Amino acid sequence: MTSPGAGEVSDRPDTAPVVPAMYSVQILRKRSDFLRAAHARRQGMPAFMLQARQRAPDEAIGIRVGFTCSKKVGNAVARNRAKRRLREVARAVLPIHGRPGWDYVLIGRRDTTATRDLARMQDDLRRALAKVHGNST
Repeated sequence: MTSPGAGEVSDRPDTAPVVPAMYSVQILRKRSDFLRAAHARRQGMPAFMLQARQRAPDEAIGIRVGFTCSKKVGNAVARNRAKRRLREVARAVLPIHGRPGWDYVLIGRRDTTATRDLARMQDDLRRALAKVHGNST
């Protein structure tokens, strides 16, 4: 049996929807970037805290995001699990709903970040972004 060619249609349904990435998302690595975001807008949600800062126009290229969890979240295994979930939520939502020229920091919460449903966390991030950007939802 041959695989479908260029003009043929496959019998298998697509397993994952293709979402066009509107903006590139870069990872915050410098402590100074996290500190600047800490003094900017913030929005608390059940599973995380979102901090958002609009960068200066001369450095406003792309979206940047950082992730952090304090020791209150748990041991290293629990913190890493929470950050993995935050990264997945940001990967799905920020390219579409984030704004270029902004830095976002997602801070994990004890117990809820590791246990809350991912779809609900994505909805939470969409609502948090709308609130920090001043949209009404």
